[in-house]
Amino acid sequence: MHAITIPEPGGPEALVWAEAPDPVPGDGEVLVEVVAGAVNRADVLQRQGFYDPPPGASPYPGLECAGRIAALGPGVTGWAVGDEVCALLSGGGYAEKVAVPTGQLLPVPEGVGLVEAAALPEVTATVWSNVFMVSHLRPGETFLVHGGSSGIGTMAIQLAKAVGARVAVTAGSPEKLARCAELGADILINYREQDFVEEIRENTAGAGADVILDLIGAKYLDRNVQALAVNGRLAIIGLQGGAKGELNLGALLTKRAAVTATSLRGRPLQEKAAIVAAVREHVWPLIGGGVVKPVVDRALPMPDAAEAHRVLESSAHIGKVLLVAPAAG
Repeated sequence: MHAITIPEPGGPEALVWAEAPDPVPGDGEVLVEVVAGAVNRADVLQRQGFYDPPPGASPYPGLECAGRIAALGPGVTGWAVGDEVCALLSGGGYAEKVAVPTGQLLPVPEGVGLVEAAALPEVTATVWSNVFMVSHLRPGETFLVHGGSSGIGTMAIQLAKAVGARVAVTAGSPEKLARCAELGADILINYREQDFVEEIRENTAGAGADVILDLIGAKYLDRNVQALAVNGRLAIIGLQGGAKGELNLGALLTKRAAVTATSLRGRPLQEKAAIVAAVREHVWPLIGGGVVKPVVDRALPMPDAAEAHRVLESSAHIGKVLLVAPAAG
C-alpha cells in the first residue's frame, strides 16, 4: 500500500506519499481499505514532531477514515468483508489501508456518502463525549463553542441545537459567522471585533454560558471562566492558544463551576469503544434523519496532504478537509 509518511518533522512539505507495509489486523480488529480520511489539528502537531502516536498505533497521521472492510482479524463478529464503515483511529488514516479495533467502527449513516463519512468519527466522538457525556448539556441551556466554523464547531452547533440548547459561537469573519447561523447558531460573535465575555453576558441577561467548548486553551482560560454561568462547565479540548494559563479559583468557587480537559487519541480502547457506542446510539439517528449533517469544505487527493495541511493552518476552511485515496478517485 501507500501512506503519507513523515521522514523528518517539519512544515507541510514533510508529508511524503510513499510505499509502506500493509497492516495486519490483530485480535478483535478489521482491515479497512480506506476511501477517504480527514485532516485534524492533531495531524499538524504530529507532522511538526510534537504529538507522537500512542504506543502500538500506526505511525502515519490520520485520526479518522471511511472505507470498506477488506479482512477480519481473529475473533471478530458482527462485521463482514465488504461492509462500508467509518472509524475512529489512533493513527493511520492517511493511508490506503488501516487496521481498526471493532469497538471504533461505525456503519456509514443512512444518506451519507462514503467519502463524506470520513468527516464524522472524530468530531462526533469529541463533541458527544465532551459536551454531553462530561459536561451534560441540557435543553434550554446556553452553549458557547469557540471556533464555530471548524470541523468541531460545525458539529457542535448542530448537536447542541438538536437537543434544544441555545448556541453561541465565536468565529473570525462574517462569512464564517453566516455559515454558523445557517447551521443553527443563535448568538454570533466575531472574536476579532467583539469581546465574547461581554457578548455572552449581554445575550443571557448577565447569566453566562452553561457549557463552553474550547479549542484555544490558555489564552482564553480566564475569560472563559468569566463567561461561565453559575454551575457552568468549561470543556477544554485544544491548546491553540497555549498550554499554561492562570486559573482564578475564587471565581470558579463562586460560580460552583467545573473545568475539564480531555483528549481522545490516547484513551484506552474500552473508553473509545464506549464513546463510539454512545455516538452510534445518540448521534447516528440524527444524521440518518437529516437533522445533523457532515460539513465538508473540500476533498483533496491523499497524496496532496501537504496542501490540505496548508488549508487547515490558514484557517481558510469551514468544516472538514478530506483526503481521498487514489483508488477511490
